[in-house]
Amino acid sequence: MHSIARAVVSLLVAAAVAGVTAGPAAAQDEAPWTVATADGDLGADRDNYSYTAEAGERIDDGLVITNHGAGPLDLAVYGADAFTTETGQLDLLAGGKPSTGLGTWVHPARDRVTVQPGQTTEVPFTVAVPAGAPSGDHLGGILTSLTQGDVERRVGLRIRVRVGGGLRPSLSVEDLGVAYSGTANPLGSGEATLTYTVRNTGNALLAARQSATVSGPFGSRRVPAPPIPDSPQLLPGETWKVSVPVHAVTPAVHLTATVTLVPLLTDAAGSTAPLPAADTTAHGWAIPWTLVGLLLALVAVLTVLRRRRRTKPSFAEHRPERDDVTV
Repeated sequence: MHSIARAVVSLLVAAAVAGVTAGPAAAQDEAPWTVATADGDLGADRDNYSYTAEAGERIDDGLVITNHGAGPLDLAVYGADAFTTETGQLDLLAGGKPSTGLGTWVHPARDRVTVQPGQTTEVPFTVAVPAGAPSGDHLGGILTSLTQGDVERRVGLRIRVRVGGGLRPSLSVEDLGVAYSGTANPLGSGEATLTYTVRNTGNALLAARQSATVSGPFGSRRVPAPPIPDSPQLLPGETWKVSVPVHAVTPAVHLTATVTLVPLLTDAAGSTAPLPAADTTAHGWAIPWTLVGLLLALVAVLTVLRRRRRTKPSFAEHRPERDDVTV
């Protein structure tokens, strides 16, 4: 059941990030209540919460909770940090896990609320941006939670705050490596595997569009990798591990792997813009061992034959001696 609760929150948050209609209806299959943004000066029919603010600013908003069940619901209400899971979904920290970022900025007017069956309740909350908050994107959410026995169900919505002071989107490739796996065919090709880590080194929420190539010395015999899926959106400081097979690579002894990243920046309105690309290279070895073995065997045979020729005894033609006799 914990996995079900996490899946509910993941679905809601991932949908909000992608700009798709948020998932209170999707959550209804798993929980007897839904949540939505309150209508007001900040907007109506919003999928999630997205703000642009300055450090030290305070934002007042509201969360609408609707009970679709047959009995009253006693729900906890709290803020939580966001993070990217190993499967690439944006999730929110579970209850009991302390937040250190935006989750600490969220202050509901009530930390518990009772909602009667068929009724809707609005819970006001405040997002208090600290005076020393760094500029850039900060993600978290506001959650409602129902605990029954040892099972916790959570339904929530994402909160994104872009703090003013300069946006510096940046991605880097770390620990790029290339490993080659050859073939027994001395004239055949093999497969190179590229492994690397994408790190969000800036202060903006970013995804990475990726491409890669492998080439021999001086850029010869360049082979492109198959299409690589875009990375999920990464929070500042987050990483994403990638492994890419590249087929039909000639074992040219010394290989060069090149990974190209195009940062994808999504603005508050949900529009995505590509930023200038950046390349990272690394080198590896691709030794054609079968061919090398055949060449060494050939050299060994030639060496043995040459030595035999040098050591073979020389037989000069022998004729009997004759005395020169004059008669």
